Amino acid sequence: MIVVICLVLSVGLISGTVAIRNHRAMPPFLQRIGNDVAGIGNQTLGFPVGVVNGFFANTNDLINTYHENRILKGKVDQIEATQTQNKALSTENRQLKRQLKLDKTLTDYAKVNASVIARTPSNWQQQLIINKGRVSGIQKNMPVVVNQGLIGRISEVNDTNSKIELITDSGDGANRFAVEVAGEKGPIDGLISGYDNGRNELEMGSLTSKDKIKKGAKVMTNGLGGTTPKGLYVGKVTGVSGAANGISERINIKPAADTRSIDVVSVLGKK
Repeated sequence: MIVVICLVLSVGLISGTVAIRNHRAMPPFLQRIGNDVAGIGNQTLGFPVGVVNGFFANTNDLINTYHENRILKGKVDQIEATQTQNKALSTENRQLKRQLKLDKTLTDYAKVNASVIARTPSNWQQQLIINKGRVSGIQKNMPVVVNQGLIGRISEVNDTNSKIELITDSGDGANRFAVEVAGEKGPIDGLISGYDNGRNELEMGSLTSKDKIKKGAKVMTNGLGGTTPKGLYVGKVTGVSGAANGISERINIKPAADTRSIDVVSVLGKK
């Protein structure tokens, strides 16, 4: 009887609890307190946990971005280096092609092709050094040309390299180039006596005639002095000016070759 009574009371309590729960709008007081405490605790703990998770996520993104940036910068540097190298090779290739064309025209001379290996900033307009010397048959005073024309002569020879005195050297110790230009009555001889860096023009003085000279006339070496062959192209006349005494004149010449940008040259010698 006791067991039966307990079972009946238990079933009744359960049924009553379910009925009360279904009809109430909110849970019991104690349950509400527990639910509120649990909700506040979740919010209180959830906010810092979310902040920490977001911090680590952002830090990880920054680290990944940093590594990706380093990789991309390395690739950009490689591309720039490759482009610079390609540009240099392209320029050298064009100059070598010009030198091959030059070889077909200067058939009376033995030619030694060489590359420029050094150029001192203090003597930028006066000299440069090439990678051929006495072993390759280079001798002092040999003329040096590029496809466009004369640029200088050999001033110093070593076993494996040589120094070139450029035609733009206007120093007191420079060996002047003897040249000629066509006048109205005949050729006029003179010397390359200076260089105007600002205008990139050679100056021809010590003229042997006061004959009129046309603008655009070609200036060539005249072979006088025995060190430079005759007929090497120097440049074109850009203008003629008179000296203060009214006796001599000076001819301005646009050089055939830009001596400020040379990588490959040909040294000429007699066959």
